[in-house]
Amino acid sequence: MSVRIEKTASVWTVILSRPQSRNAINAETATALYDAFNDFEQDDSASVAVLWGEGGAFSAGWDLKQAAALENDQFFESHNISKDGSEVPPALLGPTRLDLDKPVIAAVSGPAVAGGMELALWCDFRVMEKSAYFGVYCRRWGIPLIDGGTVRLPRLVGEGRAREIILTGRRIDADESLAIGLCEYLVEEGECREKAEALAHEIAAHPQICVRADRRSLKNQHGKPLREAMTYEWHNGREALFQEGVRGAGQFANPSEKD
Repeated sequence: MSVRIEKTASVWTVILSRPQSRNAINAETATALYDAFNDFEQDDSASVAVLWGEGGAFSAGWDLKQAAALENDQFFESHNISKDGSEVPPALLGPTRLDLDKPVIAAVSGPAVAGGMELALWCDFRVMEKSAYFGVYCRRWGIPLIDGGTVRLPRLVGEGRAREIILTGRRIDADESLAIGLCEYLVEEGECREKAEALAHEIAAHPQICVRADRRSLKNQHGKPLREAMTYEWHNGREALFQEGVRGAGQFANPSEKD
């Protein structure tokens, strides 16, 4: 089994388990990842997910043995997005086209390169071990970024920095990743999963309607004019305010009252 799920309360840890291939993503693994995160999104008892690679590597990206066996475009037909966007099939790496309403944290050890970097960029934020690293290593083999890398990277680190990282294909170590905003936490060896899960439980302990509303507003404001973004924030947050915020304010004002 190339993907498995471990659950603790409302936190799911989705585990890539192809250590013999440095957790490279083949078709079977991509489908399993896609299904895992779809299940996570649809399960009302699940609040936050962690994505972690077993065996000392986050992911070496798309399985190049599979890529080398391609002979025509038939393989890609099932990966095409419909023109109107109504159908979102699995991407080559599985979940990277999914627009979840729940947060996912990447726990990164070892290499997260090529498509593995794209998987980590898909997550809300990243916890890296000190020896972990990113890199568009697919640059060496003529494989383009087609799972969100050219879209998400510049939004995190700026366009100029993203151009340099993508075009050179060089290695970005954990210290530099933290400095440029490519990761948010740096931890000792062997501690990324533990730290990511602790953060996941911290997030899961908050009222979830509000968490998801703020996350949704943050995500959807990108590229909007200020007035439009502020208007979206108000309408998006108003529902959460009345569903959770008023009750929470009441509990703050009257701490002795119980539901």
